[in-house]
Amino acid sequence: MNMTGPVQNDATPDITSTDETSLLVIILDTNPGQRMLRETSHVLTHVVESVIAFANSHLMQKAQNKLAIMACHSRTSHFIYPGPGKPQDIRQIDGQYEAFTVVEKTTKQNLTQLLASETSTVITESLLAGAIAMALCYIVRLQRTKPPGAKLNCRILVVTGSDCSASQYMNYMNVFFTAQKKNIVIDVCALDQHLSLLQQGCDITGGIYLKVPQLQGLLQYLLWVFLPEPPIREKLVLPPPVKVDYRAACFCHRELIDIGYVCSVCLSIFCKFSPICTTCHTVFKMPAPLAVKPKKKKIKL
Repeated sequence: MNMTGPVQNDATPDITSTDETSLLVIILDTNPGQRMLRETSHVLTHVVESVIAFANSHLMQKAQNKLAIMACHSRTSHFIYPGPGKPQDIRQIDGQYEAFTVVEKTTKQNLTQLLASETSTVITESLLAGAIAMALCYIVRLQRTKPPGAKLNCRILVVTGSDCSASQYMNYMNVFFTAQKKNIVIDVCALDQHLSLLQQGCDITGGIYLKVPQLQGLLQYLLWVFLPEPPIREKLVLPPPVKVDYRAACFCHRELIDIGYVCSVCLSIFCKFSPICTTCHTVFKMPAPLAVKPKKKKIKL
């Protein structure tokens, strides 16, 4: 798995104000293997335009707000805003605010370069767990470099139409509980399929999970559900939470199971009993057969 590291220092936003700052990291799934992209080619353009408008709305709420956008691909994950290197010199066009123009132009240019560099024709799963891990590293670095007294509220929004593969189960659980420990909220906007593992991450970190009923209204759902900060959401009328599917994925077949066997040493999960754990190679004793009580003989009188 090839992943590009966090953005360089010269592209990292400076947090100089001691006021409360809200950082939003958007992870956009651009894997061409998504079913909705294979069926309709212009869907990605609509999704990107909606995400950019949503990102600018976040910046418009408060002058201290910060933004980062990542593109999660089939083999790599890149920061497309702010991109690596010095920010581009973009002039104001059509009366648009300069900061909004920078977000739009930088995001589209870096995304175009990422898509053009894709040469493989093999369809693989999206590296969503790795992208969330990169976002957490980016957030932790900003938290360490912020000035004393500054308050930084951080959250991650995942916008994807892929299926959450059970093969990344352990990676998902690691990033979910790391985000919970760091008080980082993870929101998920599912565009095509129901994502049970990412739904668990939203429940663990206190975020919102939403499967968009109509892709044409993506921007409206983003502004309505995901734009408000987590402390404000309790006062709003939002979609009711759905029942969370907390099934675990077995380590042998990477499938969600209801009942399984757990290794007492490394806590690996298996759908069938095995005398040797394939993860830590611990040897277990075979269960002894149940003792059969002898039948009592009837005493003849």
